[in-house]
Amino acid sequence: MPRIAVTQSSPGLVDDDITLIRRDFPILGQLVNGEPLAYLDSGATAQRPTSVLQAERDFLENSNAAVHRGAHTLAALATEAYEEARDTVARFIGADAEDLVWTANATDALNLVAYSIRNASHGRGAPASSRFALGVGDEIVVTEAEHHANLIPWQELAADTGATLRFVPVDDNGMWDVEDADAVINERTRIVAFAHVSNVTGYIAPVTEVTALAHAVGALVVLDACQSAPHRRFDIRELDVDFAVFSGHKMLGPTGVGVLYGRSELLNALPPFKTGGSMITTVTMEAAEYLPAPQRFEAGTQPVSQAIALAEAIRYLDAVGIERIDAWENLLAQRMLDGLSQIPGVRVFGPAAGIERAGLVSFDVAGVHAHDVGQFLDDKGIAVRVGHHCAQPLHRRLGVTATTRASAYLYTTTTEIDRFLAAMAQVRPFFGEN
Repeated sequence: MPRIAVTQSSPGLVDDDITLIRRDFPILGQLVNGEPLAYLDSGATAQRPTSVLQAERDFLENSNAAVHRGAHTLAALATEAYEEARDTVARFIGADAEDLVWTANATDALNLVAYSIRNASHGRGAPASSRFALGVGDEIVVTEAEHHANLIPWQELAADTGATLRFVPVDDNGMWDVEDADAVINERTRIVAFAHVSNVTGYIAPVTEVTALAHAVGALVVLDACQSAPHRRFDIRELDVDFAVFSGHKMLGPTGVGVLYGRSELLNALPPFKTGGSMITTVTMEAAEYLPAPQRFEAGTQPVSQAIALAEAIRYLDAVGIERIDAWENLLAQRMLDGLSQIPGVRVFGPAAGIERAGLVSFDVAGVHAHDVGQFLDDKGIAVRVGHHCAQPLHRRLGVTATTRASAYLYTTTTEIDRFLAAMAQVRPFFGEN
C-alpha cells in the first residue's frame, strides 16, 4: 500500500504526498548520466511499486501452480488467487468478473476481438455468432488518431471480409469531436473503434456520445482504454461500450498481462480466436465444444503471476485514489503546457492550455529532430518518448515525422516538470537554432 494516508475526504495530492509515494518505487531513486532520474515516459510503461513486485514474488515462492487444472493444494491456491485477481480488476472498472478476459496485452486483446469477428464472418460459431458477421457493404470506423494496435487489426479484418474501413479525420492539432464522428457513422457502420485518450495528444474522447451514435445504428463499440484506465475514473457501465482493452504495464503492473472487457452476452456469442487447452468442454477427433466466457478466450497457460501482480497494482491505485491521480496529472500537464508555450520554436499538439487533457504532452521543436531532443534530455537524466508513438497516420496528418512526448503519473513531481522545462529551453540554442 502507498505510504500516504488516504481518506474519503482527503484533498488532492500535493508534492509532499508524491515524495512519500516515490519511496515505494525503488527505480526512481537512481542517477542517470549523473543526474537524478526524471521518468517522464509513463505513457509507454509505468514503473512498479515494491508491493506489486512483492505480490508477484510471493505468489511464485508460495503458490505457483497451473490454474484450473490440478486437484492438489497448490493448484487450488493458485486458481483462487488468479480468480480473485480477476474480481479485483473487474471491480476497478465497474464490470462483473465474467466480463473480463486475461490477455497478453491490449494489442492482443484488440486482435482477439478482430479475429474472433473474422471467424464469425466465415461462419464459425453460427448461429449465435452470425450477429458479428461482416461482408461487402459493411463499414468499420476508426479515427485518424489511433495507435497502430487499434488500426491494423481493423485493416486486416476489412481486407479479409470485404468490409470498408473508414476513419474520422482529425484537425491540425490532432483532435476530433462528436460532429466529426457523426459525419462518418451511418447505417452501414458495424464497428466503431477508438481510443478513450490519445497516446499522442492527450485528447479525451467523448465516449458516451460516440457510443450513443454507434448504438443508434446497431454498431459495436471497441474502446482502447490504455491511456485512460490507469489514470482516471473508469466506469465501464456508464461508458456503455461493448468491448474495452487496457494493459497492465501502463498501470503500475507487469508486462505480459492485459485485459479485454466484453459484455458477457457478446463474449459468449463470439467464436474463439485462439484454441487449445483450458478453454474446452468436450473434444473428439472431429470437433470441439468451448467453455463459456471468459475461459473460452483463455487457451493455454495463462499469465497467472502477472494477473496477481496487476490486481495488487489496482489496489495501490485505489488506495491513492484515482480521482486524486487524475487531478494531479492534469495539474502537471497544464504546468508543462504553460512552460512549453513560453519556449520559442516549440509546437504542442492536442488540447490547448486550460482545457482538460491527460497527463501527457507531445510536441515538435523547430529545426531539431525528436530523437535529438530526447538524447539531449536523457543527458540531463530526463526520460521521454520520441518517435511516432505507433501512430504514423496521425503524425503524417500533423505534418511531422516524429514528436517528443513527456508523460506524467502519480509519482511525477512538479520539480521534475520544472527540470524538464528548463532543459527544453536549452534545446534549440544547443543545436544552433536561435
